[in-house]
Amino acid sequence: MTSGREVTCRPLRTRVLWFLVGLGAAGAGLAVVRMAYGGGLVDVWACLGLLVALVGVACLYGATIEVSADAYGLRSRTLLRRLRVPWRDVADLRVYVQYGRHGQEIHRISVMLRGGRPRRLPLPLSGSRDDRPDFDAKLDALRALHRRYGAPESSHVPVLSYRTAGRGSAVSLSLCALLLAGAGLAAWFVPIVESEKQAWTSAAACTAETPASERGQCLTTLPAVITRTEVGTGKRRSWLYFADSRPLDRLSVSQEGAQGFRPGDRVTVTVWRRQVREVTGEHHVWREHFTGAGEVAVIAAGCALGAGVPGSRALLRRRGRRLPDDEVLPSALPFAGALVATALWLLPLCYLHPTSLPSSPVALTWAASGSLATLGLFAWAWRATRIRTPGDGAVTETAQESPVEEVFLAARFLEPTDYNPNSFGTHIVLGGGPPATTAHPGPGRFAARRIPVERLTLKGVRRLRGSDGDAVPRSWHIAELDDAGEPVRLAASPADLTRIIRALGPARAPAGATHRES
Repeated sequence: MTSGREVTCRPLRTRVLWFLVGLGAAGAGLAVVRMAYGGGLVDVWACLGLLVALVGVACLYGATIEVSADAYGLRSRTLLRRLRVPWRDVADLRVYVQYGRHGQEIHRISVMLRGGRPRRLPLPLSGSRDDRPDFDAKLDALRALHRRYGAPESSHVPVLSYRTAGRGSAVSLSLCALLLAGAGLAAWFVPIVESEKQAWTSAAACTAETPASERGQCLTTLPAVITRTEVGTGKRRSWLYFADSRPLDRLSVSQEGAQGFRPGDRVTVTVWRRQVREVTGEHHVWREHFTGAGEVAVIAAGCALGAGVPGSRALLRRRGRRLPDDEVLPSALPFAGALVATALWLLPLCYLHPTSLPSSPVALTWAASGSLATLGLFAWAWRATRIRTPGDGAVTETAQESPVEEVFLAARFLEPTDYNPNSFGTHIVLGGGPPATTAHPGPGRFAARRIPVERLTLKGVRRLRGSDGDAVPRSWHIAELDDAGEPVRLAASPADLTRIIRALGPARAPAGATHRES
């Protein structure tokens, strides 16, 4: 990064990357020589050279990345792509948060163009807290250039995470469609599986008069002698071996089935539809497990209920489509709770009555009662996840008079201050003295820090944004305060936040400010 008039971002450790690029070129040359004069692709050195060449290509891509900005606009260059945008075409610069396999946050810059199309820049990139200050410094420099030569839409830095409204719902919709397709496929197999099991249960023994064309549908019994057994451990299969390979060389059975037989046992093998379905000995019987229609119906119902989780997320994003992209959406947990409660009555019903629901009065009553309960739960979830704007949770002035007894409300200041050192405060105590922050829900004011209300000025109340962090519950609101010139954010549930603001007294602002939306 250079002066305030120009910003340049390049990858770190470029010397190492270019060294690996040269090593990859050497590997490619080795692979060509070995394939031309050696053993072709099966040659070990040729395969090693190709592997090194692939690593070199990846490093070449990383070494050639460059992002720069000046008074004329923003430029991005990679091995396969070029981007050049003047500042007048840039609507905003945002932070796009991705999540790694182990939960680490990867921060990138997303450029929102005037036409509404986002473009993510390859650099700068932050994958840990150690390189976050350098990332923030380059972001501030880019936003300074944008403010000077362009017209940003937002005065703050929008942060887009998995909780915000600006993230797309394509993944959720795809997963929902995939699970619904699986549910439909499993439901299609329910009558087929039931028919298969009924045919096995009602199959009779073959007789001499049974035609050869129908012998597959009746039971054929054959004598056999077990020579040895092989009991598998873990995921290994268990086997029964037969003397003289009659009626077959070996048979895959369950672990318990292999343990129940001994070498030398004389058994009777039952064949149905050209497969061994049963082995009967003097002391043990093994039968092939037939999947029941109830089990398949449970799988279908489980897939359908599972599709409700990504479906509810997509629904909430659709519901909050008019919110700013960086505002946090309500949690889908109420819908997940309704789905879990539905599973408590739907899965047993599907298991016990997979095909007999219309003909069973008990099953119909069960299904009707459960459906009404599910409908009520989803109505509650719909109400619980409504978009609440600042002011919706306001209470009357009478209810907000200073209480005589101490009341502990869950709230926290997001910035460390002298009354919130190291962000230790998790609650605010009202009544029995001046307002104070505490690290416990009471009782008592042990280790409480008094809030200097005479220094605080309320600037406004807004909904939660992605830049407020993932530690704040989604249903809370944020009060933006001015603490003697320093911005401070106070987070709490809407009703508690209104109560705290009115208790702060000198921090109260005009009513229009407290109900302002971001």
